[in-house]
Amino acid sequence: MADSEPSAQDEPVIPIDQTDERSMTPFIAAAVVAVLVLVGIVLGGILSPAEKNVTEADRITAAVQNFVEGTNATDEVPPPGSACADFDPDRSPLADQEDSGKTIELRSVTGQTVNGDRAKATVTTAMDGAEQTATWNLVRGERGWLICTE
Repeated sequence: MADSEPSAQDEPVIPIDQTDERSMTPFIAAAVVAVLVLVGIVLGGILSPAEKNVTEADRITAAVQNFVEGTNATDEVPPPGSACADFDPDRSPLADQEDSGKTIELRSVTGQTVNGDRAKATVTTAMDGAEQTATWNLVRGERGWLICTE
């Protein structure tokens, strides 16, 4: 009976090829690309912050919008922080609309021109559907553009 059972020495030897070497190169290359992308994003944020992408026309439009919203929100003429120091309430660009107690709607701000620390813009407002277009004067203040009555 000892002859009927095959012994471990009689079994054929199956050669195993272990010469397949794996390379780390693709993983290292992917890590390098990821680091370069992150460095590019950080440098882009430092060298070109979002506030530098705002144009003077955008700043002028924001100043006009703040003035109109302030006029709607308060009875003070001019609204606090929105006008230059020598602002004349009688010559306000919204003088015809301010005292009505109705909401003033800003329709458009176009034709913004800047000349040093002074600017002009064509502003269209509406109240009860009636539009009014006028040229507004602005002066650059410490914290941005302010509405003036020159």
